[in-house]
Amino acid sequence: MSETRAEAPSPQLLEHIRRQRRHTLELLTVCAVGLVPWTILLAFTLPSGYTVRQWRTTWVGFDVLLLLAMAATALLGWRRHRGVVVAAVSTGALLVCDAWFDVSLALGTPEVWWSAALAVCVELPLAGFLIHRVLGMLKLAQWPIAPQERVR
Repeated sequence: MSETRAEAPSPQLLEHIRRQRRHTLELLTVCAVGLVPWTILLAFTLPSGYTVRQWRTTWVGFDVLLLLAMAATALLGWRRHRGVVVAAVSTGALLVCDAWFDVSLALGTPEVWWSAALAVCVELPLAGFLIHRVLGMLKLAQWPIAPQERVR
């Protein structure tokens, strides 16, 4: 069995990757900084209670999104497609959000115990498992490294 070696990336490609990485990190930094005053504003101005419309549509829609993410993760995993990484991380994030909203919206009601049990026993462990598996897959990935160069 012969070993296939990837060619070293060109300096132009490395510069393009570096520039894209920098722009992405700058955007995320600006968004994170901008989210601080917005979150503080919401903490002081949002009412503690609120009557909503379309409650059922919202939750069923969220669960359909979660179902699609899980199905995509399973399908891509069965096909051994590298897109499974994105699908699994998305599914994990949706599971964490589901646990958060289920528990926080049930606070002060008898349903909080059911929500907490579901979060602790199902949603958060599955999210943790998916993230753990993705990190394991990323450790196996071979990233292009140019000799004597470091992508910043």
